[in-house]
Amino acid sequence: MKSEPASLDRRAALKARHRRAILDAAKELIAEDGTRFGVDQLAERADVARRTIFNHFVSVDDVVTSVCTEELAVVIDTFRAQVTAGPVGPGSRATMFATITAALRAADVPGIIAFLWQALGGFSTTDTRPQQIFQATFSRATDEFARELAVRNANLDPLEAELLVSSLMHGTEVIAHHWIAATGAVLDDGTRAAWDRLLDHLITSIRTGY
Repeated sequence: MKSEPASLDRRAALKARHRRAILDAAKELIAEDGTRFGVDQLAERADVARRTIFNHFVSVDDVVTSVCTEELAVVIDTFRAQVTAGPVGPGSRATMFATITAALRAADVPGIIAFLWQALGGFSTTDTRPQQIFQATFSRATDEFARELAVRNANLDPLEAELLVSSLMHGTEVIAHHWIAATGAVLDDGTRAAWDRLLDHLITSIRTGY
């Protein structure tokens, strides 16, 4: 009877290893040539059978979306570390603003934007899916950030956190499009400096109002 749980553990470990291999292979292929790869190429790179991919994912698009979600998680973790470094309330609108702007500066936002741009193959007027995934990425980050801020500043109305975060994150999405148009989503010292200037503009605009 003791061998059955051990066997289940081995199967679970193998399943997790295969999923990790597929995601890592997809990330490598995206970095090399965007999303222009198929199931067979992905299976070969991950060193798994073709059917193994479909045991874990619905399609190649599902794999790409999962990779994008993992990349986003890195930014969210950076934000969470920045937020939790400070004391738990009582807070104020000013301290919440300072916290989230510091987190935006600390996180590698241009890195995730460039990755998403490449992973999604750019934005096409004939295919709305990449743009929808891009927007969904920022929407998910907004929800995560607002929830984290509300927990850390429980004395304030949660609506305050939601309004603040949505303003900054929607603005970040807006300047992301300007940054992509100006740089082609290429990462180097110059384009990162361009991102910093856009972010400064956004933060100043929201801080001072209109």
